[in-house]
Amino acid sequence: MGRVHNSIQILFILCLAVTAPLRSQISVENLEKKIEALEQRFEYLRHTLDVLEKGIDDVLWYHKIGDVAFVDKVRHVGPPPHYVPNPTGKGAKNPVKFYSYIFIPKNLDRNRKAPLLLFPHGGVHANFTTYYTHIVRELIAQGYVIIASEYRGSTGYGSGMYRLIDYGGLEVDDVYAGREYMLKNYDFVDENRVGILGWSHGGLITLMNIFQYPKDFKVAFAGVPVSDLIARMGYMTQGYRDLYSARYHIGKTAAEDVNEYRRRSPAWHAEKLQTPLLIHTNTNDEDVNVLEVEHLIKSLKAADKKFEYQIFQDAPGGHSFDRLDTFMAKEIRVKIYRFLAKYLNPPRPINTVKELHQAGYR
Repeated sequence: MGRVHNSIQILFILCLAVTAPLRSQISVENLEKKIEALEQRFEYLRHTLDVLEKGIDDVLWYHKIGDVAFVDKVRHVGPPPHYVPNPTGKGAKNPVKFYSYIFIPKNLDRNRKAPLLLFPHGGVHANFTTYYTHIVRELIAQGYVIIASEYRGSTGYGSGMYRLIDYGGLEVDDVYAGREYMLKNYDFVDENRVGILGWSHGGLITLMNIFQYPKDFKVAFAGVPVSDLIARMGYMTQGYRDLYSARYHIGKTAAEDVNEYRRRSPAWHAEKLQTPLLIHTNTNDEDVNVLEVEHLIKSLKAADKKFEYQIFQDAPGGHSFDRLDTFMAKEIRVKIYRFLAKYLNPPRPINTVKELHQAGYR
């Protein structure tokens, strides 16, 4: 019996040894499926929280500027998606639907034509938030009508909108569609006094709009604008690069398709400038390295273009230096508003920090 028992033990051990790889494979496969399912749940939760955050911020808009402006949020359309998983599917080539904020001064004389400003937000995936409260109040006080579009790729509208991102591509047309919407729906908007301003990614969209539609904008301001995606891919992190090479976005790295990244970079379109333009950048910008904006400035000079710019030296605040509530930031915004006013002629231009403070801060 002892030999039989030992033989059974040996056989059992051999069976375990033979089946171990199979059992290990099954457990790994199950684990991978569970991990994938968890990642999908976390992504869904992230977008759900973004939607909730956006809803809260929408309420805050009315609270923060409702005393000086009529606030509306409209839904309109831009071009069809650049990437469609199933091109032959039902509705695959339908226009993209998105929201835009509209701010109209409460004291606006609607019997007279008013200047319009397009105000695209920044961020690779972000949205127009009450971060810009003081700036919107300052613009409203001057008599500007504002449209701020939540172009494709914006957050707060679910994973579907998130995955429609087209950085430097059709998002530019979405913002331009905001201009067309305002001119067709508000008869007091002056089609001959339309300007555009934005910071960071919003600065890129500003530049690409005036390059693509040079006759349709009277003036533009681009603050710390993303200017060269090829250079940007070189100094940013791999996680940042992955946002662009995602299958539903560009789908390739800059190394794999350098011309596509070039097509989406303002510095490589400098010869198209026809619109009066002011550019600001900062040497200690921790997001958009000054080298990108310097490339844009040098390209514009090489193309013999007339424009204004200022490179600030280590201005406190880095990337946000002229959007803060510091006295220096307010002084800089007064300069920006003076530049815009030269071409848009608002009814109540801001010329001093005191006027700016009275307008933007309750």
